[in-house]
Amino acid sequence: MTRHIRGGGPLVAALAAALALTACGAGGRDSSDGEAAVADPGVTDDTVTIGGTFPLTGVAAPGYSEIPTGAKAYFDYVNEQGGIHGRQIEYIVKDDGYNPTTTSTVTNELVLKDEVFATVGSLGTPTQASVADYLNDEGVPQLMVSSGSLQWGDDVENRPLTFGWQPDYESEGKIIGQWVAENMPDAKVGLFLQDDDLGEDAEKGVRQFVDDQIVAVERYTSGNTDVAPQVSGLQAKDADLVLAFNTPSYTALSQLVALKTGYKPQWFYANIGSDPALVGSLLERFSEGAVAGSSAALDGVMTTEYIPGIDSADDPWVELWQQVWDEHGDDGELTNYRIYGMSQAYAFVQALEAAGEDLTRDGLVEAIEEGGTEWEGPQLAPFRYSADSHMGISGMRVVELEGGVGEPLTDVLVTDIGDAEITTDDSGQADDAPPEGGVPTS
Repeated sequence: MTRHIRGGGPLVAALAAALALTACGAGGRDSSDGEAAVADPGVTDDTVTIGGTFPLTGVAAPGYSEIPTGAKAYFDYVNEQGGIHGRQIEYIVKDDGYNPTTTSTVTNELVLKDEVFATVGSLGTPTQASVADYLNDEGVPQLMVSSGSLQWGDDVENRPLTFGWQPDYESEGKIIGQWVAENMPDAKVGLFLQDDDLGEDAEKGVRQFVDDQIVAVERYTSGNTDVAPQVSGLQAKDADLVLAFNTPSYTALSQLVALKTGYKPQWFYANIGSDPALVGSLLERFSEGAVAGSSAALDGVMTTEYIPGIDSADDPWVELWQQVWDEHGDDGELTNYRIYGMSQAYAFVQALEAAGEDLTRDGLVEAIEEGGTEWEGPQLAPFRYSADSHMGISGMRVVELEGGVGEPLTDVLVTDIGDAEITTDDSGQADDAPPEGGVPTS
């Protein structure tokens, strides 16, 4: 079902129609009367304008608001070196407060007022779901969504312009489930799930391997900060291993409740909720200082990783990101969320480079589908991009956190949704290093 952007009215409809007419025959091809066609929106000889929506304010802002600051720093780094094919990247960021209605409004602004070429890295499952059909209907690529929902890549026919970036939650659930089945076969497993695509997709993957070990399933609604009933439910069923698929605030909240009740299971948090520094700071805030915040707050917790982070300071990609942040970053330190934004921006720059000088939206999509699986980059496993799948990174490794550092428990494991096998990655992707100068070239 097509979703319509609220608050548009006749003016928006008229503008949309005008843009659609402008886009016909775009991309340097000749129009039917033989005249040169107008370029796609957001593209000039000297610039390409893109946009993104993020929770810069509100309850989801901690951590997530840092992602676009990392992306901007990398785009500025690229621009300083001449841009891509002579074009400077202009990056417009809008605050949606993690509210789908606001996302619709500000996405309208990006498309109709700012005339962006594409959206890149916009964050959130409910927020991006509210605009996915609109962007596809308007012919605007929705690239590298910051979310692991399956809907960003498993329905290319209906959303041909939407692409994921990070590993999907179902594949992560599979990898976690297999590790538990092989290494903790006697554990009584409890699931702590966000009650949306995050929890639903992850549970689907986990149950492929540990269905008979699960003794309790507890779900929370995002926005409701009282998770005492859920944690108590896990404790009542004697779950000694909790697999948690939740955002960082709920890692801190669940840890705080467990501390208060004396509940001490083995915790295994999905990547999305396991940033040690952020969780430590949230624990201190939520406890009003009763719990000292530090990266050690998650010592002994297991999680996954799919790009190198600040705990790998000697990694060549992290060294590049530190240089980029030192030269072009705003206030504050380099964080894992800023590294996430830079890694995502790097992938988009690769797409621009691959699309060539005659930049069109169709050409960009084709470049990602045809070459994305071969791209070098900081991701530990290859992308799954093709004409049939727009799913993002194909795998990750399991790690245990100690002092904010992830100690690997597995090699990099790759898989796909459904019953695809989990295998050790043999592509060499994890051994990639940045090119000289830090900007990808053909």
